Amino acid sequence: MKDFINRIGLPRFIIIIFLIFLMALAIYLNIPLSDVITDILVRFGMNAILVLAMVPGIQAGIGMNFNLPLGIICGLIGALISIEFKLSGFTGLFVSILIALPLAAIGGYLYGKMLNSVKGQEMTVGNYVGYSIVSFMCIFWLLAPFKSPELIWAYGGNGLRVTVSLESSTSHVLNNFLAFKIGKVTVPTGLLLFFAIFAFLVWIYSQSNKGLSMIVAGSNAKFALSNGIDVDKQRIKGTVFSTVLAAIGIIVYSQSFGFLQLYNAPLYSAMPAAAAILIGGASLKRATIVHVLIGTILFQSLLVVALPVINVIAEGTMSEVIRVIVSNGIILYALTREGGSAA
Repeated sequence: MKDFINRIGLPRFIIIIFLIFLMALAIYLNIPLSDVITDILVRFGMNAILVLAMVPGIQAGIGMNFNLPLGIICGLIGALISIEFKLSGFTGLFVSILIALPLAAIGGYLYGKMLNSVKGQEMTVGNYVGYSIVSFMCIFWLLAPFKSPELIWAYGGNGLRVTVSLESSTSHVLNNFLAFKIGKVTVPTGLLLFFAIFAFLVWIYSQSNKGLSMIVAGSNAKFALSNGIDVDKQRIKGTVFSTVLAAIGIIVYSQSFGFLQLYNAPLYSAMPAAAAILIGGASLKRATIVHVLIGTILFQSLLVVALPVINVIAEGTMSEVIRVIVSNGIILYALTREGGSAA
């Protein structure tokens, strides 16, 4: 047992035991486990690419990319343009991604150039830049020249709505694609396959010569320089890759959620993604697809199972309070960890 705990890590062992306890409590309280499992699968699929966006940044040596809002805003712009031109279904989804990709690549490149001038302070600067970009975009959303009645305020007013419905465009496109039931559990096949594709692409790149050069540059800059690797260039590549994945991730998240959330919403994306990958066993120097899988499943499962259990116990009066305590507690724990596992 001691060897098993050491292998998976004591923090993850405690989280798993706590999760099992919550599941048992849910069964005791007659909460439908089929609904809980379905929600876990959906929440995993809708959040996993945003967590995956942390991997290239860590591998390239910039640490946690707390400026995920930069990529997220690029993704939101792509989705808004798609709605403006009345595109729906997979057409709307892929057009949103195609518009977001060049925006995210350019933004990531400029951000990467900036990070190269502040080495050692990337996460602090990332937070600051993220807040600055979101604040600037709050002004942009008020002045953006969109005309679709689905985007602008219904009764006059200036700018875009805070929350934009995707009901007539891309809502649940991936969730419903090839979805099937196992008993009463619905498996969102399209959502999971879409994540699997990008996880595979990240893995393939990390096994290539260029990917290995990026990983070496991130883990040991002096060794990389001695072998002729341009460390600054590799850091920029990792930043661009991370920003692009964030743009795709928010489009996937939004279609599953059914809404686009503008203005201050992008601020709340980086911390949960960072917490999830750290819980999965990553560190500030090392991250893999396995860490993304484990961390996202544990993080989202805790949120999904804890809320209905507490809701039943407290008769609906504590659900929002507990949601904040659980999610922020996990984030606080994760961000104060000193290292990761060897998984």
